[in-house]
Amino acid sequence: MSEQLNAAEGRLGRVVVIRLAPGTDLLEGIQKACERYQIHNGVVISAIGSLKRVRFCDVEALPEKKCGYGYGRILALDETIELTGAGGVICSDAEGSINLHIHISMSDKNGKAYGGHLVEGTEVLMTADIVLGEIEGISMLREYNEDMDVYLLSPRQI
Repeated sequence: MSEQLNAAEGRLGRVVVIRLAPGTDLLEGIQKACERYQIHNGVVISAIGSLKRVRFCDVEALPEKKCGYGYGRILALDETIELTGAGGVICSDAEGSINLHIHISMSDKNGKAYGGHLVEGTEVLMTADIVLGEIEGISMLREYNEDMDVYLLSPRQI
């Protein structure tokens, strides 16, 4: 099987550091920071903190999708939990709107680990400290892939 690679080369530009206050929705807070600083092409470099409740999903079999897989049901943790990390891409969609694809890792008070695709409804407990990096020289589009029936990152050189 041959490897397929869709890649573009750029460089790290501005770095934006944010702290989200208690009660803030984690995904919405990151979205607002990207909008405020006009970051359309970037990465989540780091994210740590504490969460009051978490909403996330993981890949699962979805027979209705052409590729057979996708993000399914939303998983809920309604307890305090440590945000041990996050990573993701800050992209733009076809209309030029900021589009986030972020995954988080967490551990509960007993050290049990969880992780997956971040969705709205994840609430900050005490703080969330986040470092965002803007990428220059690349257009990071998130486009619908007809063959797979999902949205995928499609980086392009600019």
